Amino acid sequence: MVSQQELIREARENGMELLPLEKDTYELFFGPQHMATENYSLILKMDGNRVVKAIANPGFLHRGFEKLAEYRPWYTNIALLLRICVPEPDVPEAIYSMAVDELMGWEIPERAQWIRTTVLEMARVSAYLFWTMGMAFKLGVYTAGQWAAAYRERFMVLFEQLTGARVYHIYTIPGGVRRDIPGDKWLRQLKDTVEYLKDKLKDFDNVLFENYITFKRLEGIGVMDKKFALEEGVTGPNLRAAGVRTDVRKLDPYLLYPELEFEVPVLREGDALARALIRRFELEQDLYILEQLLEMGLPSGPYKVEHAGFKALPRFKVPAGDAYAHVESSKGDFGAYVVSDGGNKPYRVQIRGPSIAHGIRVIEQLLVGARLADVPVILVSLDNCPPDIDR
Repeated sequence: MVSQQELIREARENGMELLPLEKDTYELFFGPQHMATENYSLILKMDGNRVVKAIANPGFLHRGFEKLAEYRPWYTNIALLLRICVPEPDVPEAIYSMAVDELMGWEIPERAQWIRTTVLEMARVSAYLFWTMGMAFKLGVYTAGQWAAAYRERFMVLFEQLTGARVYHIYTIPGGVRRDIPGDKWLRQLKDTVEYLKDKLKDFDNVLFENYITFKRLEGIGVMDKKFALEEGVTGPNLRAAGVRTDVRKLDPYLLYPELEFEVPVLREGDALARALIRRFELEQDLYILEQLLEMGLPSGPYKVEHAGFKALPRFKVPAGDAYAHVESSKGDFGAYVVSDGGNKPYRVQIRGPSIAHGIRVIEQLLVGARLADVPVILVSLDNCPPDIDR
């Protein structure tokens, strides 16, 4: 077993800035073995039970997605870039494909737009259930966490039936989607699943979101105000929890969102509790959106554009130019800037993920003054994707 002293010595040899030790303070390596951090770590300077200073310590993945994308054909990158956010892999697929669509000048068929919108909302619901599971476990409310895992499994089954895969779907592609909806049975199953989960929300409220333990543990910790959030580039639920009503689906509509009705919940407290409640409200809105899509019905027509490039994917070329596309993910504003030089590979791919802001600058400041026991719940309340930081 590696000792703390050996870890510190190795860190110094690798040029890492360590916190200066003072009297009555000590260094604590928080993660990556801790369940709250996943492939991510924090170096905490502690004064007793309080955090004096925090340094985000990412770099445990070293994946280099963006650079690797320059060496792979356009379609091959779908299987690569979706790994930027494992709980919500359909988002990187969508933003990359939408940027390529713009470069190609393609008008995506209505059927493909309906499917893409439905998949993105399913991904949001699945991601919020995954987050609910994590937060419930950190608070010790294990029943709610086990419910969330079980209900998410229903969506995983639907994804598997639709795409052939449970986690990495490789489904949204430039020009549309890889294959069509399996049939009416799948649509009925999706409708039943949405109705089932909608009925279960009151159980989550009783056991988790209205629980005395949740309020006692989350209220008043990890507070960020509107000014701080905007200055640090906070987006998504974390920004709405600080009082800013913003949502890419409303401000810069894409796919079928202009035809859908939904609310953008906002709270003003900016603490970990507000961030948790915002996600509960948004989960309900996502289910409402899925209901509308099902009532709207699956449009007829093709599920992808007809193009000669599909017959020779490795040699598929994209006209020179650049394009940016972004969507509202469960983590925040997720975007992709794609540059083409006219070849069969991207010249440049740059991902704008929300976790870069939330998982470095924001967490380092929110943890100052927090108790050690509050560190995991503040971290989970921000809902980061470590691969997004290490992309």
